[in-house]
Amino acid sequence: MQSREPDGSVEFVIPSDLNEARNLQDIIETQLRQCAFEDREIFGIRLALEEAIVNAIKHGNQMDQGKKVQVRFCIQPHRFDIDIADEGPGYDPEDLPDPLADENLERPCGRGIFLMRHYMTEVIVHPPGNLLTMSKVRTNGHTNGNGHVNGNGNGKK
Repeated sequence: MQSREPDGSVEFVIPSDLNEARNLQDIIETQLRQCAFEDREIFGIRLALEEAIVNAIKHGNQMDQGKKVQVRFCIQPHRFDIDIADEGPGYDPEDLPDPLADENLERPCGRGIFLMRHYMTEVIVHPPGNLLTMSKVRTNGHTNGNGHVNGNGNGKK
């Protein structure tokens, strides 16, 4: 289900279905291209988006197709903003293991938030942890050469 909000944002409510997640990613990618986002920016946004939606479906909603994921996004020439909410109990991102710690380097999970923070300008997990907000801010319509607006490489403002 899709709706356009008065502020120009678009809202989708999808079931906890990975195919629906991919369809939504395709829709967002098409709109990013229409707003002249560059391939590198789209790659990072799409990767962060995939991590966030898959986490909402798998970890938040426990793959329960009776539960929904609500996605609201707004694309402007200078920025992309998105909120992703699931129906799970939430989590504390500070409790996640460091994916760069030696004991976690070969673990196949635990890298989602790390990747989101790398590719996006801002990532906020709102308490109790079932609402995530991400933003990609462009400087003069573009990011700087390393993909980050602020150049610090950690994806934070």
